[in-house]
Amino acid sequence: MRARGGEDSFPEGPKYRQVAERLRRDIAAGAWAPGEQLPVERDLAEALSVSVNTLRRAVSQLVEEGVVRRRQGSGTFVRPDAGPSAAERPKPVGDRRLVGVLVPSTTYYYPRVVEGMQRVLRDARASVLLASSKYDLGIEDSELRAMCETGVHGLLLVPNLHLMEDPQGYVDRLGRLPVPYVLVERQPPRPAPDDPTTYVVTDHAGGVYRAIRHLRALGHRRIGLMGRLLTGTSERVDQGFADAARLLDVGLADGTVVRRNEWTAAETADYARHCAREGVTAVFCHGDRDAAALVVHARQNGLTVPDDLAVVAYDDEVAEVGEVPLTAVSPPKEEVGALAAQLLLNRLERGERAPAHRVQLQPRLVVRASCGAKPPAAEHPPAGPA
Repeated sequence: MRARGGEDSFPEGPKYRQVAERLRRDIAAGAWAPGEQLPVERDLAEALSVSVNTLRRAVSQLVEEGVVRRRQGSGTFVRPDAGPSAAERPKPVGDRRLVGVLVPSTTYYYPRVVEGMQRVLRDARASVLLASSKYDLGIEDSELRAMCETGVHGLLLVPNLHLMEDPQGYVDRLGRLPVPYVLVERQPPRPAPDDPTTYVVTDHAGGVYRAIRHLRALGHRRIGLMGRLLTGTSERVDQGFADAARLLDVGLADGTVVRRNEWTAAETADYARHCAREGVTAVFCHGDRDAAALVVHARQNGLTVPDDLAVVAYDDEVAEVGEVPLTAVSPPKEEVGALAAQLLLNRLERGERAPAHRVQLQPRLVVRASCGAKPPAAEHPPAGPA
């Protein structure tokens, strides 16, 4: 935490204005670089010895003044033109560095990945510049350029490889970046044997296999897939299901392995009815929301979950909040982010002497009501390298 000054540094006046003036001075002095994210409210309020409500009023004043700006779902950031120029800013002290983090979304899946990154980087006294590509290749390119121009020392990147015509070519071009980088939840799709890219990913296919093995152990023979197309993980999830069906002798009925860009209510209802006609007793869904919708439509068609139809989801973002809490494959999101940050710090420290790492972390299977039974203890190993 980098709140500056001593306890007597607050000027006189209403408390929130005192705090606003304190933050204004700190920003002007370079405590947070232009474009850098402020600490979370709780931590910053604690550092300044004020309530969260007082801090919020102070930050709101700085937003009105144009000193900082809020990004929905991301946090509060110093405006790029609010601080001193690069020449005027104090030089980094000790090992303090600025790390750029580029993710596709700040509202789903990736907030917990970013939390893991921020925890490690904060402990290392590194600052974070966070941006979202919003699954748009144009925005991704401009944000990446802006980060490099801002002067980041390293990058943690989640590129939209699934939207690119030549994803391997893009990864190859990343090697020309002026700073070290680590890929997060992405890996080179067709790498050369000596590809130097360092990455940390979840073993999505392994997570799906674990879920299907659990369903088979519960006696389910005919299992469907309610899948997705064109997401960052859809290919690996689909491959995991195909491998599990083959290796675990799963019966695949016609029309019950379906993948769509989006699932409408009508399509979900039709799918639930078709599974009932085909004798499917369990469905694996790529996404909590699709799984929750399937539960609703199954029950509307006279199927009881989990007695008539077991449902397992992938992601575990909102799986536990429904009327029937969902059994879900839970990627180790914070651990992925934390390990990626550690590897980047190692690259920053050791330079070309740092070896490339290719790391997979196994997801957990979190058992809830929608599958009907608990797995043996072996189904719950701690997250770790696969």
